[in-house]
Amino acid sequence: MPPSALETLLERRERFLGFIARRVSNHELAEDILQAAYMRALEKAPTGTDQESIVAWFFSVLRHAIIDHYRRRHTEAAAMERLLFELGPDEPVVADSSARRFVCGCIERVLPSLRPAYAELLSEVDLAETPLTQFALAHNLTPGNAAVRAHRARAALRRELAKTCGSCSIHACLDCVCKQPLPALGV
Repeated sequence: MPPSALETLLERRERFLGFIARRVSNHELAEDILQAAYMRALEKAPTGTDQESIVAWFFSVLRHAIIDHYRRRHTEAAAMERLLFELGPDEPVVADSSARRFVCGCIERVLPSLRPAYAELLSEVDLAETPLTQFALAHNLTPGNAAVRAHRARAALRRELAKTCGSCSIHACLDCVCKQPLPALGV
């Protein structure tokens, strides 16, 4: 790729980012897609094109990158649904109950700050150990949708615990002053 073509693409970064952000779920994802598209442009850009042609070509690269993102997401959800189907409704998809002693007391304070759907899922599936497939049936969700929601809820909880507990949230609160016995959680 000629340096002038790369410069042209970099000058329009905000425009490209806005184009992607309008089509995907969050800003960080848009940034990731844009960075991957820039890498693709460096590897496969056409040579000897003018500025308008390179920009049009790059928009095409961006459209394909967005489509690929949604295809991957659909494929991952379908794979999760197949896995949950193979596990069957009687097998819980939860951590070993011996891990309950490592539950941080801050969860009680953090859960209400999460989206209500996330807090409900975490309370029922992770704390009350309801099988995910049973939760999905009770809430009119597909098993794949419930699995995706559980993944997102756990990620949101992890982020909030990191804000609340700091580094102890990474080490299971073994020596955290916020460590409370599990009954304080209302489980």
